[in-house]
Amino acid sequence: MWDYTDKVLELFYNPKNQGVLEETGEPGTKIATGEVGSIACGDALRLHLKIQEDTDQILDARFQTFGCTSAIASSEALVELVKGKTLDEALNVTNKEIAGYLGGLPEAKMHCSVMGQEALEAAIFNYRGIPLQTHDDDDEGALVCTCFGISEKKIRRVILENNLSTAEEVTNYVKAGGGCGSCLANIDDIITSVHREAATVVGSAASKTTAVITPVKPLTPVQKIALIQKVLDEEIRPVLIADGGDVELYDVEGDRIKVVLQGACGSCSSSTATLKIAIEARLRDRVSKNLVVEAVEPML
Repeated sequence: MWDYTDKVLELFYNPKNQGVLEETGEPGTKIATGEVGSIACGDALRLHLKIQEDTDQILDARFQTFGCTSAIASSEALVELVKGKTLDEALNVTNKEIAGYLGGLPEAKMHCSVMGQEALEAAIFNYRGIPLQTHDDDDEGALVCTCFGISEKKIRRVILENNLSTAEEVTNYVKAGGGCGSCLANIDDIITSVHREAATVVGSAASKTTAVITPVKPLTPVQKIALIQKVLDEEIRPVLIADGGDVELYDVEGDRIKVVLQGACGSCSSSTATLKIAIEARLRDRVSKNLVVEAVEPML
C-alpha cells in the first residue's frame, strides 16, 4: 500500500473541483481545455479553465481525471494552485509545487504531478493558439518507450526540469521504462546526454569575463531594457545559437518580458523548458527575481 500523506487522502476522498466547465456566453470570459495522458496507459487528465479575457486571470477551474489516488489528488491540488492566478503566473506552477502542496508524493507516483503541469500548459497554449509540440509525444520514430508512448523529447524535458539522474527516477516521473524495460539503456544514455549538455551551458556562462552585476539601486525602465538586452546578447543567445536556435527581445511591460523564439528554439519540443530555464532563470538571476518571460508570435 502506498504511503500517502493526509493531504493526498483528503483531496482524493473529498475533491471539490471535479467536473466540467462549459461556455455559457458570459461576456468577457472564455473556457480553455487541456488534455494529456491516455486511459490505455492508466492515467488521463482533462483540465478546464475559465479565463477573464481582459486580464488573463483564471476565474475558475475544473478537472476530469481517470487514474489513481495520486492522479486525482494532484489534479485537485493543481486547480487550487492556479485559481486566481494570471495565465503567466500559472505557467510558473511546476510539478514540484503540485507535489509540495500535497505534502509529497511517493517517488513512483511523481508522474501524476507531471501530468498536472502538462495539462495546465496544454490548456493555456490552446487558449493562446500556440502549437503544442511540447506535448506531442507521438512523433513517428521519436518514441523511446513504446509501452507507454513516451518520446525522447518528453524524457529530456522531465530530466532537465527535475534534475533526474537515474532511469528509475525517469520511470517514476513519466513511466518510461516501466513496461518491458527494453528502453532503460536508452534512457541512461539520454540522462548522460542531458547532464553533459547542461554542464556545457553552465560552463559557457561561467567562463565569461563580462559578468553582469545587478545594480543596488532600482533600475529605470530604460536601464532595465538595456540590461535585459545585454544578458540576452552576451549570455543566452550564444548558447542557443550554438544549438541552432535564437531569441529576440520583443517587448518589456514592467516585469513581463516578451520574447520571440527563433530557429530550432521556435519549433523545439523543449521550447517551454528553454523559455523557463535557459532564459527566464538567467534573466531573474542577472536582472530581477520578479521577471516573467513569455514567448509571443512576431507581428507580421
